[in-house]
Amino acid sequence: MFKALVVEKDAESGKTSAAVREIGLEDLPEGEVTVAVEYSTLNYKDGLCIGPGGGLVRNYPHVPGIDFAGTVESSEDDRYKPGDKVVLTGWRVGEAHWGGYAQKARVKADWLVPLPEGLDTRAAMAVGTAGFTAMLAVMALEDHGLSPDKGPVLVTGAAGGVGSVATAVLAHLGYEVAAVTGRPEQEDYLRGLGASHIVPRADLAETVKRPLESESWAGCVDAVGGAMLARVLGQMCYGGSVAAVGLAGGAQLPATVIPFLLRGVNLLGIDSVMQPFDNRLRAWRRVARDLPMDKLEAMVKPATLEDLPQLGADILNGQVKGRVVVDVAG
Repeated sequence: MFKALVVEKDAESGKTSAAVREIGLEDLPEGEVTVAVEYSTLNYKDGLCIGPGGGLVRNYPHVPGIDFAGTVESSEDDRYKPGDKVVLTGWRVGEAHWGGYAQKARVKADWLVPLPEGLDTRAAMAVGTAGFTAMLAVMALEDHGLSPDKGPVLVTGAAGGVGSVATAVLAHLGYEVAAVTGRPEQEDYLRGLGASHIVPRADLAETVKRPLESESWAGCVDAVGGAMLARVLGQMCYGGSVAAVGLAGGAQLPATVIPFLLRGVNLLGIDSVMQPFDNRLRAWRRVARDLPMDKLEAMVKPATLEDLPQLGADILNGQVKGRVVVDVAG
C-alpha cells in the first residue's frame, strides 16, 4: 500500500473532495512502466483537477498530478529498466490518466523521458511542466531568429511558474528581460531571477485602438493571453516573435492582423502536452544546461501531498509564486 491524493466526486451534488489515502498497485491504471514517484509539482491544471475538475478529469475517483520524476520499479519496455531515473510531463497524465500525486505511478513508456545528466529528480520537478514549457518557448523564439543582440524580451505573468523559469533562462543566456507582474511585492524576486526591468501589469492590460505602437520588444514569452497579448503584438519589433504559452488573462484575442502584415510579427503557439520525444529530450537537455540551479532553488516552495488541497485552491486564485515542489515520497 502507498499514499496518494485521491479526488472523488459526489454523484448527487456533483461536488468534488480531495484527501490523502492509501491505495495499492492493483488500483493503478494500465501501462508498461511502473515508477516510484519521488517528486511532483503544482500547476494551474492541477488546481483544476484537485478542485472543480475544469472539464479535464474524465472519471472519478482520480489521482491528479500532471508531472512527476522518479525511479523505474518495473518495465515491460526495453527502453527502461529498474533503477532508471525518469521524468514525465504532458500526455494528459493527471487529467485523463492517473498522475503524479501518488507514491507510485504506472504509465506508457512512450510518455517518459530519461532524466538528463545534470538534473536530479527534485531539480527536474522544480522545473516541472511550467519550466519545460518555458524552455520550449525560448527554443521556439530562438528558432525564429531571436538572439540577445536583437533587443529586450518581454515576459508576461513573470512571477508565475512559466514566467519565473523563462525570466531566469533568458537572463542567463544574456537577454535583457522585461518582466510583467501585477504584484509589486514581487519586484525583488524577479530582479533576483535576472529581470532588468519591471513592467506593471496595468501598463499593458488596457486594450488600445491603435493596431501598432512603438517597437519595444524583440521577443515575448506570454503566459497571459487576452487583451494583454493583443497589446503586446502591437509593440513587437519588426520580425519579432511572441511565444504564447497560457491564457491567465482570457482565451479571447481582441487583436487585428496589422502587426503580422506590416511588421512581420510571428505568433508561436507552445504546446507542452503532445510534444514529440526528440523535442522533449532537446528541451530537457537545454534545461540542464541553461537554467542556473541557484536561480531555480530561489523559486522553490516545498510541499507534501497533504498540502495539495489548499495549494490547489491557492493557485486558482493567483496566490502561488514560483514553483511548488511536492515531496511525494516523504
